[in-house]
Amino acid sequence: MVDIGSGVLGLGGILTMMLVLWLGSVLLRDASLVDRLWGMGFVLLAWLYLQPAGGFRGAPWLARLVVILVTIWGLRLSLYLTWRNWGQGEDYRYRAMRAAQGGTFWWKSLFSVFVLQGILAWIISAPLLVAVSSRIATPNSVWVGVGMACWLTGFLFETVGDWQLARFKANPSNRGQVMDRGLWRYTRHPNYFGDAVVWWGYFCLAAAVGGWWTAFGPALMTVLLMKVSGVALLEKTLQETKPQYRDYIRRTSAFVPRWPRAS
Repeated sequence: MVDIGSGVLGLGGILTMMLVLWLGSVLLRDASLVDRLWGMGFVLLAWLYLQPAGGFRGAPWLARLVVILVTIWGLRLSLYLTWRNWGQGEDYRYRAMRAAQGGTFWWKSLFSVFVLQGILAWIISAPLLVAVSSRIATPNSVWVGVGMACWLTGFLFETVGDWQLARFKANPSNRGQVMDRGLWRYTRHPNYFGDAVVWWGYFCLAAAVGGWWTAFGPALMTVLLMKVSGVALLEKTLQETKPQYRDYIRRTSAFVPRWPRAS
């Protein structure tokens, strides 16, 4: 069963967060705030979903586990993106939107950027709503095991992939080169792949208490990562700025890791 009250509370909370971020973006002229704090939006949702049942202490162990996992994942992602983009200014995508819309961008961005991302986060978080608001004391152990395996695998890919890329970029001799070492040898986007696997892990944890129907959440996240804001958008830029990236594409999987082809 879905706790409708928790869902409404989550929607109100994430939209309030996006309104505050939008106000900050207007003051700082930097809509990139929404990307840096994207992960924290899910942390907020998870904790809000927990409140109608009496909070953390009164929740079943699976609900507490999911909230802890989401908090770890969301904090790491937001802290990493904030650190990586510190002092870089507004992301080029938002600069392009700002230039195209001129003086109307400041208010249009509330709906086209912030409210939109808030609603997407709320839809994607359906597995969190089910897993956290459920009062089933004995979830299916097989689904829990699979979910934890997915979460650990995805979190490892995200964390190690980001760390490897940061070390690569920190070396001046690698300027202009393509990162094709470590996990990046087997997939062109280990961080995006890891993110998707983490969300399929949340789905499995929701399925452990009957939330099998929430598969649309991680499916939407995967589509966004592969076709919208992740792989497709980034690779268009990389192919324009790094000619050797085309050879990297020919030999390396775009998403799911596999052994590289011969160059």
